Amino acid sequence: MDPTRPESGDRPASADAPPHQPLVPKQRQTEPPEPETIPTIESTAQDTAPKERFWKAGRLEPMPIRPLPKAPPSIHILGPTVFLVALGVGMGESYMWPRLVLLFGPEIRWLFLVGVSLQAVVMLEMSRYAMATGESIFFGAARVFKPLMWFFFVTAIAVYVWPGHLSAGASAFEQVTGIPWQATGVAGMLLVGVVFTLAKVVYNLLENVLSICIGILVVGTSLVAALVGSFADLASTITGMFAVGYLPDEAMTPTWFPVVVGAIAFAGPSGMQQMWYTLHLRDKGAGMGAHIPKIRGLRHAEEQETMPSRGFMFDTDDPAEMTKWKGWRRWVTFDAFVLFWGITMLVTISFTVLAQASTRIDPGVADVIRGGDQGASLDAMAGSFSAAGSPVFGTMFYCFIALIGLNATLGLFDSFSRGQADMTYYFVPGAKKFSISKIYAFFLWALIAFGIGVLLFGPADGPAAILDTLAFLSAFAMGAYCVVLLLVNNITLPKPIRPGIVSNALIAFAAVFYLGALFYSLFAFGVVI
Repeated sequence: MDPTRPESGDRPASADAPPHQPLVPKQRQTEPPEPETIPTIESTAQDTAPKERFWKAGRLEPMPIRPLPKAPPSIHILGPTVFLVALGVGMGESYMWPRLVLLFGPEIRWLFLVGVSLQAVVMLEMSRYAMATGESIFFGAARVFKPLMWFFFVTAIAVYVWPGHLSAGASAFEQVTGIPWQATGVAGMLLVGVVFTLAKVVYNLLENVLSICIGILVVGTSLVAALVGSFADLASTITGMFAVGYLPDEAMTPTWFPVVVGAIAFAGPSGMQQMWYTLHLRDKGAGMGAHIPKIRGLRHAEEQETMPSRGFMFDTDDPAEMTKWKGWRRWVTFDAFVLFWGITMLVTISFTVLAQASTRIDPGVADVIRGGDQGASLDAMAGSFSAAGSPVFGTMFYCFIALIGLNATLGLFDSFSRGQADMTYYFVPGAKKFSISKIYAFFLWALIAFGIGVLLFGPADGPAAILDTLAFLSAFAMGAYCVVLLLVNNITLPKPIRPGIVSNALIAFAAVFYLGALFYSLFAFGVVI
């Protein structure tokens, strides 16, 4: 049994969702519900029926008050953070940042530390709304101002239809097998679509698969880095994270500054992945997400339970409920700083050590990258793998990169489809005639079809160009969602569970950081990609 979900008897049926109630300015509504919403209890007179209570947030339907499930132990291994780790331990850590280290030295990594630490804080604040309501952050944005939600609907399409992660992984696979990266990329996307279509519950399958893949990557890269690297490499990698302010002149050129900005966005899960994390929390049954059914694969779409028309709120005036809430906050804090921040940092340290070792084997690699061969960094690190004792290790490196690309694609394709389906189901007129599982499948296969078209006929010049484009566009999405996160958490939530001044200040700084870097690149260099 999923430890984060209550027993089935604790979960209200979807039929308990009352129709729209009069909106009230306070958390508790004491007016009796409409006659048709009064529970039918034979032993109770009509005028003594229990009174329904609501929390009003924005102009949308109020959220009924329901019990908050008890939180599981704080220390755990698996959870929705596995999606962010799978996306965080991706092309930023294994490709983009090692490439920058080869060019500018390990001191450039202080920007990585800033980026991944900000994302850990964002993760905590994204979880606040999702666990308190069972709604996605997109639904929360609609409660503040519907156009904000539609902005992210369009942004997701503009940013995430580009198959950057998979194409980079396919390029690495080409080095091992000789199979053209376009063919491998197309096959990979079709494989992802079939797997998600056949899955009974998409979330459960992905959590298990990604956990195994991440374990292989963390252990494998750490062992090879220990064999290839030196203590000097490790020391410079760690001290480089604290070289605050270091930014060589070359990094401030039109060629490389947009790449640096994109790499900062790729320090951990990039772009809208943090927003999609709220949907993974819901399917995990975290907090009030326990009251919301899970999304099923298309093959099992007919088994999909009816989704409630809105989320739920718990009684924040009840000390017992607030005690449970603090337990959930401890649970997600462990996720953010031990699992997400810790694992992401460990893997990127391993890849940075490998990048530095590669410069001793091939001192001219930085000049090759400057000459336009962006894939040279992967070749150089494969050489450092081989230096561990056998050419087999070089092959292993490319397999690691291919696995990372597949990991990220699994997470991104699911997340994109999940987010678009959530917004469509709740806010597109007539969409509720279809189950949310069928809408999810529609966006999944539309994304696959477009991605195949990009790989075969797209304008981007190879995997590196696709990845750089995706990274820089992600910085824009991240700055925008930090602004929305501030509004949602401080307007729609009850005061006892709103973020404190420190959390708000860090999220505001993140918004300025991401958007400031993007617009500086635009106005100073006239270039964003």
